[in-house]
Amino acid sequence: MATAAIKIKKGGNPFGAHRVLEPKGVLPQPAQKIDNNMDSIYDNEILVNAEILNVDSASFTQIKKEAGGDAEKIKQSILKIVGERGKMQNPVTGSGGMFIGTVEQIGPELNGRIPLKEGDRIASLVSLSLTPLRIDEILEVKKDVDQVRIRGKAVLFESGIYAKLPADMPAALALAVLDVAGAPAQTAKLVKSGDTAVIIGAAGKSGVLCAYEAKRRAGVTGRVIGITSSDKGLEKLKDYNLCDVNLQLSATDALACYEKIHEITNGKMADVVINCVNIPNTEMASIMMCREDGTVYFFTMATSFTKAALGAEGIGKDVVMIIGNGYTKGHAEITLNILRESQKIRKIYEKTYA
Repeated sequence: MATAAIKIKKGGNPFGAHRVLEPKGVLPQPAQKIDNNMDSIYDNEILVNAEILNVDSASFTQIKKEAGGDAEKIKQSILKIVGERGKMQNPVTGSGGMFIGTVEQIGPELNGRIPLKEGDRIASLVSLSLTPLRIDEILEVKKDVDQVRIRGKAVLFESGIYAKLPADMPAALALAVLDVAGAPAQTAKLVKSGDTAVIIGAAGKSGVLCAYEAKRRAGVTGRVIGITSSDKGLEKLKDYNLCDVNLQLSATDALACYEKIHEITNGKMADVVINCVNIPNTEMASIMMCREDGTVYFFTMATSFTKAALGAEGIGKDVVMIIGNGYTKGHAEITLNILRESQKIRKIYEKTYA
């Protein structure tokens, strides 16, 4: 339902630069502070009643660790970040997450130009690290799934991307999947028939989807090697049966990872390495497990690209390194279709996130 009291301003920048408060001249994502006043919107913005935040895994892990797992302290940390920045951008990790909510009002410049109407339920597909957000109340912290139920509002810019929530799955389930939609969609582009693919963090939220997609693309002549660091993760990998080889290794131990993959592949190493873990210092293991001229895809906000670039140089390794772009064309539908195609994957996600 539209709210008549909301004022409309003219002249909004398509990329949201008009909301930047500090420092001037930058876009909303690198900005230190953006305007999250929702009493008015610009004529090319979409106002949404935000209901659930799916906080980026690296960010939520850092906040939870600092709070000692205490839900109230987690709430206060999130409220403090949003209060100071006008957006949910963890100052330690720099990352955000995404949200779901109901469209309240569409600016007149967009009305009729986009396939949305007031009352539609959507998931944002742009990061909370650039999204104007106001939290009126945190209703619940779901520590195990990195989700926070809130009462608040968010704004999507003209350039922002989103997905209408599908009718064939619960909203929380769709949000969890869409949060990592870029990973399996990029995996589909990178892994070719006959490839050996290594998935670091294969038992996790994005890792499971990547393992499934990698196996489909590699085919019967390829091989997918799943890596997890914990006993529990290894049990999950074996139970899921998505990978050809399941290994328990710490991706912070580059030499151990290199030696094991060297042994398994008879020195050929992996054609593609996909890093889905949310901890730092896993860059060198990713690079060392990859063959010369192979591809390393870092789908983790814990990655230091300085360490990756200088580390590869230091060991004389020529690999293609791809930033974990959360967006690729059609990524939302590609990833939602995995849950439609695979009852196994859907059950895994329903058990954990729905």
